[in-house]
Amino acid sequence: MNREDERPLYLRVADQLRERIRSGELQEGDRLPSVPGLATDLGISRSTASEALKVLVSEGLAVARSGSGTFVRLPREPQRLIRAWYRSTPYGSPFMRDMERQGRAAGWTYDSRTVQAPPEIRDRLNLDERTGDVEDVVRTDYVFSADGEPVMLSTSWEPLVLTRGTPIVLPEDGMLAGRGVAERMLSIGVPIDDWVEEVASRLGTAEECERLQRAPGSIMTAIQRTYYSGSTQVETADIVVPADRFTLVYSGKMGSGSDKPSI
Repeated sequence: MNREDERPLYLRVADQLRERIRSGELQEGDRLPSVPGLATDLGISRSTASEALKVLVSEGLAVARSGSGTFVRLPREPQRLIRAWYRSTPYGSPFMRDMERQGRAAGWTYDSRTVQAPPEIRDRLNLDERTGDVEDVVRTDYVFSADGEPVMLSTSWEPLVLTRGTPIVLPEDGMLAGRGVAERMLSIGVPIDDWVEEVASRLGTAEECERLQRAPGSIMTAIQRTYYSGSTQVETADIVVPADRFTLVYSGKMGSGSDKPSI
């Protein structure tokens, strides 16, 4: 290391590691030196070694995996995430179609359960006041992946007053499992004809960053979406994607025809 460089030592160590990545010596997925190994090899303290690795993680050049180590992750061009009112094929999984168009394999895991809607969700779904401990919505938590890498989180809430006793009460069960809100709701005679999305940027929570394998404090794009059938709210969701990985693309047909929303 250049002894005339007056910057903190951890930044100079990060420079060395960054150059090994940029030169191709360290490839995508390679394990970076551990904190003890880096400290021993360079004759530095463990805290300095740890801070150097954190710099690479914060720059998006590495990802820290609990219990496994820190691994190289090369920068990627942002992917397009389509938020479209009209598509030529309005049904099926919109996320899967988007990933297929980009040549990536889509997948997701989920957890569905019936709960009593919290106050904010009650407002968004225009639900009546709570009655005791009565469960009145189905909450589904998703982790969406592309080529095995987690890229999007979503928490969806659907009112049981619409779906209770129907084949679609659980989004990922039955013949229409994973087919998307529009197709599922249409099957029970509830056509979605409007939607509203609020988009904001914010720091990711510790849980969000861990689930999306991003550095703590990474910037996230947060989307609050609500679907309508006439004046009735039929689903609301909170969607979170890493801001550096996706460009949101919005489009829609002009006029008021019979087009149905597709995502």
